[in-house]
Amino acid sequence: MGLLFIYSGYSKLEPIEPFEFTFVDLGIGGWRSAPFIARFMIGLEFFIGLLLIFGLFIKRITIKLTAVSLVIFCLYLVFVIINTGDNGNCGCFGNKISMTPSEALIKNGITLISCFFLYKYYNGLNYGKFSKWLFGILFLSAFALPHILNYIDLDYSSAYLTKKEDHFKLELDSLYKDAKKNIPPTTLSKGKHIIAFMSMSCPHCRIAAKKLRIMHEKNQTISMYLVLNGEVNKIKPFFEDTKATNIDYCILNGKNFIYLAGLDMPAIYMVNNSVVENWVDYMHLDQSKIEEWMAN
Repeated sequence: MGLLFIYSGYSKLEPIEPFEFTFVDLGIGGWRSAPFIARFMIGLEFFIGLLLIFGLFIKRITIKLTAVSLVIFCLYLVFVIINTGDNGNCGCFGNKISMTPSEALIKNGITLISCFFLYKYYNGLNYGKFSKWLFGILFLSAFALPHILNYIDLDYSSAYLTKKEDHFKLELDSLYKDAKKNIPPTTLSKGKHIIAFMSMSCPHCRIAAKKLRIMHEKNQTISMYLVLNGEVNKIKPFFEDTKATNIDYCILNGKNFIYLAGLDMPAIYMVNNSVVENWVDYMHLDQSKIEEWMAN
């Protein structure tokens, strides 16, 4: 059980962004506070795992803390099923092991039953006077480790915009002519829009799509459009994972896609009257800065 909790925390560390976005999506934190909340929760999983492995304070603290955490995780999974259905990856093991919310509920249920038997039949280990010192060492180590393994980049201002070049025109004629599945609206040529070019098989693109989806949910006045690259049969798994069905999209393949998007995925453009004013690094995509740009 201890190893299960430690692996669960470790699997969320890389990439950590989808786990961070969860707290913004739930309204628990904002874009700046979510990285700290995510690392705290990963630290909690590490801490529980270490307490279980060392058999420390089993009846007094460890099993109670484990059970409460599992119940909270179960309530979250029920919330996900009610609101978005039982599909896609719940994120319990990051991108390492894909599990639907119902599969994760079963896993948590089995772990809760194990907690009952541990509490009833296992007293843990006695470290004597060293117990409290060991507890403190495990606590500090567990909560520091997520920040050591994946530190928080607070320098948003310097990393936010990565300009490929100063203003260039985005030739949207090929998009209107060659796009599949959906025909893009010609209004993309006028006004301000966030146009994101993504490969449906690219994990970083899926992370970006999740972030854009949450941003659009919180402010629907931000005009967004996805240009996806890939086969039609990849659409369903892409949207099951990202839940980004609130953003209009089309499919563009081959040279036409590369001509507009370039080779770096995802390519997220801030477009003003067909002119790309900035190319945004998805990791530092900031809703407040996007809103400021849209307003000016």
